[in-house]
Amino acid sequence: MQKRIRTYGITIGTRETGKLNKITDVPGVTVGHCTVRGEGHRTGVTVILPCEDNMFRSKLVAASFVMNGFGKTTGLVQVDELGSLETPIALTNTLNVGLVSDALIEYMTEMCERDRVPMRSINPVVGECNDAGMNRITERVIHKEQVMQAIRLGCVDFDEGNVGAGTGTICHDLKGGIGSASRVMDIAGKRYTIGVLVQSNHGCLSRLQIGQRMIGQEILRKRAMEAQQECDLGSIIMVVGTDLPVSDRQLKRIIKRCSAGLAHLGSYFGHGSGDIMIGFSTANRISSPSMPCIRSVQMVNESALEDAFECTAEATEEAVLNSMVCAEADVCLDGTVVESLSKYL
Repeated sequence: MQKRIRTYGITIGTRETGKLNKITDVPGVTVGHCTVRGEGHRTGVTVILPCEDNMFRSKLVAASFVMNGFGKTTGLVQVDELGSLETPIALTNTLNVGLVSDALIEYMTEMCERDRVPMRSINPVVGECNDAGMNRITERVIHKEQVMQAIRLGCVDFDEGNVGAGTGTICHDLKGGIGSASRVMDIAGKRYTIGVLVQSNHGCLSRLQIGQRMIGQEILRKRAMEAQQECDLGSIIMVVGTDLPVSDRQLKRIIKRCSAGLAHLGSYFGHGSGDIMIGFSTANRISSPSMPCIRSVQMVNESALEDAFECTAEATEEAVLNSMVCAEADVCLDGTVVESLSKYL
């Protein structure tokens, strides 16, 4: 059993969590990892599968938002234009984006051939963080085999920390990784879930805070180091899943609130940081082009988004902390030891 942030008596916000307090509390969502560890390699791939059926035949409402664009994701242009998601979302290291994208194309091609769904084009969505400090990134060791393994291992109660795409990431100068959290809300007598999964590789130690506790400054004092003027470098990919019936425009409004969770931990979205948010809703599925020209959908009232905003901010903050405390200390290629946040809690 992994120790998550609540194990240390730290509660983020006031909203109720889902059963597992993970993105997979959204019904139908699973997450799988493939971790690569070896001589010079600490990297991997994480795949978020929003549903069990063929996403190309029945697409999901989706949106993205780039707070700071120092990143190399694929697929977000079409997501923003059409407001839909037609493949799982994969996360990996920077230089493996193309190979992982190819693997998602092959995966969806095989699925469409099996289901006899015509497919002439596909828009794979892949996010990335640069793990070159811990991984010989130019060797590009993530291929189709690793992506397929992550998909096969997709489950509800997945591991966090330095696994999958978070194996070689660093967050606030401590070990980063994969983390998740969820919140539930009641709207018009029905319960809905918002879940967040992060690949954390951003921030600087001197600014790290948990609530009102400036823990980054505490750590620097314990290390007998002077606080330096550091840059908020690196990247973070934030994936938001929900079963709330929303339009892609409303979903974009929701996922923007991930930034509030990051800011509460001390991030200010520096010049060299890639802060990218991707969201999907499992409600209001979008059928094939053969569907009627006019379709009816349910959407929440704009005022009901207030709850979703708060839930997203809280879940993002907790997901980042889970990514850090679940991660074990590790060693960079140059021999530098990267500690776990759990050491200081």
